[in-house]
Amino acid sequence: MKPTSFAVVACLALPLLGAPVRAATPVDPALRTHWREQAIALEHGEGVPRDVSAAVQLYCQAALAGDAVSAYNLGWLYANGRGVPRNDGFAAHWFARAALQGDTQAQAMFQRMNTPADKPDCVREADAHEARTAAEQAERQRLADELLARRTAYRAHIDTPEQQRVMKIVDRLAPRFGLEPGLVYAIIRAESNFNAQAVSDKNAQGLMQLIPETAARFAVRKPFDPEQNIRGGMAYLRWLLSYFRGQVPLAVAAYNAGEGAVDKYGGVPPFAETRDYVQRIQRYFALLEHPFDPTLTSPSPLLQQTVSARP
Repeated sequence: MKPTSFAVVACLALPLLGAPVRAATPVDPALRTHWREQAIALEHGEGVPRDVSAAVQLYCQAALAGDAVSAYNLGWLYANGRGVPRNDGFAAHWFARAALQGDTQAQAMFQRMNTPADKPDCVREADAHEARTAAEQAERQRLADELLARRTAYRAHIDTPEQQRVMKIVDRLAPRFGLEPGLVYAIIRAESNFNAQAVSDKNAQGLMQLIPETAARFAVRKPFDPEQNIRGGMAYLRWLLSYFRGQVPLAVAAYNAGEGAVDKYGGVPPFAETRDYVQRIQRYFALLEHPFDPTLTSPSPLLQQTVSARP
């Protein structure tokens, strides 16, 4: 047969081998060598009972981790039917793989066989595992991207200089309170529409509309000072999230109607104003759960029952 260059062998073998199988994490060369040495011992019964099936598994493990000697040895086993049923397709696969890793003897064997390669079971299993792992990673990334998009959707609605000024304060303070800036944005928008001087008919004041009792509870002396008001509102919101164990609809319903009302009605109270309030919050912050600090307060008695957190 006409001699064929290594490059040609590689071109012939790659479509037959398919995408290279890679371990999830790099394999220490010493470990790879250890697998091969164990396989050799098992293949020949050196110091251990002879077990060719176990040897094949270890050879395959080492070969898929990049060990050319193990790939060659597998090719030789299948080409000669030594302890395994003879299979020229499997032999061609392993010789081709070893050749692609630089083994010139394997290259010669692959050329001599002139047989289409066929993937052995352990390679198919490794391919399937890699495909599953890739799919799982892709799904995790998709979920992470989706979560990030939902967490940051509010940014598209910051469209005035005043909102930008207020959100600079929020972005700076939110990490200290363990809060998502998007949730704080949604509450400020719903409460005052970013009017730092806003006063309600119930005397709720400032950006986050703190009633005097709440302002006093969280040491807010100047409710119309944007930073003090936001600090007080964040402290209250953080407490509510702890009380309702991170369930956003319950926490924001309580921000509007009080935690007592949420406990009394076993969920979002049946007030049109509160239900509309929760929906407005979730228009800009759609996540139903939020991280919370369980050390701030004991959980609401409501959470010991089976209730719906949705409005």
